[in-house]
Amino acid sequence: MSLGTRGDVQPFVALGAALKRRGAQVTVSTGAGFEAMIESAGLTAAPFFIDYQSLLQQPDMQAAMHSLSGKLRVLRQSRDWLRKELEEQWDLAKAIRPDLIVYNPKAPMAPHVAHELRAVAVPAVLQPVLAPTGEFPFMMMSSRSLSRVGNRLSHRLATGLAHLLNGRNFKALAASRTDVKLSAGLDELIGYAPGGRAVPRLHAYSRHLVPRPDDWPEGETITGYWFRDNGEPDWTPPADLARFLQSGPPPVYVGFGSMPSIDARKTARDAVEGLRRAGRRGVLATGWGGLDAEVAGDDIHVISGAPHAWLFPRCAAIVHHGGTGTTHQALRWGRASVVCPIFGDQPFWARRVAEAGGGSAPLPMKRFTAERLAQRLEVALSDAVCARAEELGRLIRAEAGAERAADVLEGVIKG
Repeated sequence: MSLGTRGDVQPFVALGAALKRRGAQVTVSTGAGFEAMIESAGLTAAPFFIDYQSLLQQPDMQAAMHSLSGKLRVLRQSRDWLRKELEEQWDLAKAIRPDLIVYNPKAPMAPHVAHELRAVAVPAVLQPVLAPTGEFPFMMMSSRSLSRVGNRLSHRLATGLAHLLNGRNFKALAASRTDVKLSAGLDELIGYAPGGRAVPRLHAYSRHLVPRPDDWPEGETITGYWFRDNGEPDWTPPADLARFLQSGPPPVYVGFGSMPSIDARKTARDAVEGLRRAGRRGVLATGWGGLDAEVAGDDIHVISGAPHAWLFPRCAAIVHHGGTGTTHQALRWGRASVVCPIFGDQPFWARRVAEAGGGSAPLPMKRFTAERLAQRLEVALSDAVCARAEELGRLIRAEAGAERAADVLEGVIKG
């Protein structure tokens, strides 16, 4: 179970594919619109009602990404569909009757239904948000250290808020569905196993970007990122994209995934002007973020999207928003990044990439201009940064995160 955008779903499909290769029957439950991706991996799709692509296009959701008042407004409006999501998590799991549920904590019903089914529920995250540490703060509160004490307190505060919000939603659900059994004492962030056995928690990101904190307890496992494939060799590019790639030196990729832009036309113009100031060709991916496409030229090729695992190795550098998936894909192929964070975990990954030497200093989207982009590209494309990005790529490829996670889960089932 995982809820969110493509970056929240695709890693779980990769894990599902690794488990299927070992003989498991795998169902992926997530928002609507990902069925084709799930089924192409040989897995069963059991979608929830919510469509995150449509949701992200709503004005209130776009406002929530850029202001505190917008976030609070969306939080108030989300109560009904959050409760409906909990109902669906319960009903789908009861229908499927799994032996093991691997879940992002955005699906907090998982341990409760696992308790009902005498199954195992294992939490899995794409960011270091589960275990408190003094080494860095909770990422959505600060991208800079708050001191060891402050850092730990920030994690505990975030955990407390999650429990508070989940508790309210569980209470509302219990009042309307007497058949839903919520088990007292279960912690949605810890997981569940029959008999009180300890449950590991999986952290699906690279230890070369976030080393394992020294103050973490046992059971916190950094597996490496869960990549779905080795380059999608069967994907065939459109003829115009293939011609563009062959007609000159490797271009710079610019795309911001599922993040709606404040001003799509201005962002696209600044991106193109920045590329030209840097003397670079570019591939501009409009994506869910709706970058304006009226910028094509001999040196700029516009696409709606392409598999990152296919396109990134053919590019010189990657300009992106800093989602965990895009961040890891860029470095996986040894490509330096210019990260332009917007909200959420993106400022955290932007700083981690820069600190690891795999890209330029962050360029927050609210400060995005052609001049600043050209300056960041000069750094990202320097010999030293490109060499470090290549080194990080070798390290990240060697982690085999999905396979390592599958090893851990097999141990849980057999244990």
